Amino acid sequence: MAEPTLEDLLRSSTRSALHLEMRDGYMRDDPLFLRWLSGRRDDPEDRSSWWSPWLQLVEETTTRGVEVRRARVISEPASEYIRFEHEITFRNIASGEQVRWLPRRQASDLALPGNDFWLIDGQHLLVHHFSGEGDFVEHEVSADPETVSLCASAFEAVWARAVPHEDFRLT
Repeated sequence: MAEPTLEDLLRSSTRSALHLEMRDGYMRDDPLFLRWLSGRRDDPEDRSSWWSPWLQLVEETTTRGVEVRRARVISEPASEYIRFEHEITFRNIASGEQVRWLPRRQASDLALPGNDFWLIDGQHLLVHHFSGEGDFVEHEVSADPETVSLCASAFEAVWARAVPHEDFRLT
């Protein structure tokens, strides 16, 4: 039996979907990032120009009453990729996600896992593995209680310190 995908897990979620991001760059050959680097910016008022199947899935998930929270631990000054993410986070907010940002220097005393992850309903952990350049390599799914507990507590510790997107300014 194949491991469930993130999309499968979101579709089956009933309470929560937590996402912790800790890298300063991802998939730098992403066409959206390259377009942003070339100076093209999305108009938040023109939803049809930037809405995507991923955002639709998140909106469907939040509409069912599932709380979707994303916390980003970032270096400062921010990388170009983080500046891009910050600028397009209005998309996440439009889909119903809550997003917070935590400067890495404020996370030094937190026990954080070694990889980004999604935790669905406090039970299903999907861990993302990236190359050193930020390219997605693979994911693994785990229900190991100790690992799930570590990731849940790490997320909540970051969330408690992080600044809501609407209040966070990059340096």
